[in-house]
Amino acid sequence: MTKRQVEAVLRGVMDPELGVNIVDLGLIYKIEINEQETMSKVRIVMTLTTPGCPLGGWFVDKVTEAVAEGLKLDKSQVTVEISFDPPWNQELMSEEAKAQLGF
Repeated sequence: MTKRQVEAVLRGVMDPELGVNIVDLGLIYKIEINEQETMSKVRIVMTLTTPGCPLGGWFVDKVTEAVAEGLKLDKSQVTVEISFDPPWNQELMSEEAKAQLGF
């Protein structure tokens, strides 16, 4: 399992309000993979576009589910943490996301 594989799965998770995947939006801050003989674990640190975003729990559940299903892991092997350090801003978006959203 590689970070690129995890990132590819995360590209399938769309922000329901903006219609852009969370990788291109710049919401993914860190992907860590801990591979052991008996079990692999994935830790994802991500942010939200605003601290008051009501979809925080939805994103945690959706990302956990997508990574577990996409990489054939149990949900207990996937940890998703929300961080606002640094705060999200439009500069974190890919050029594709900026173009899609008209920036």
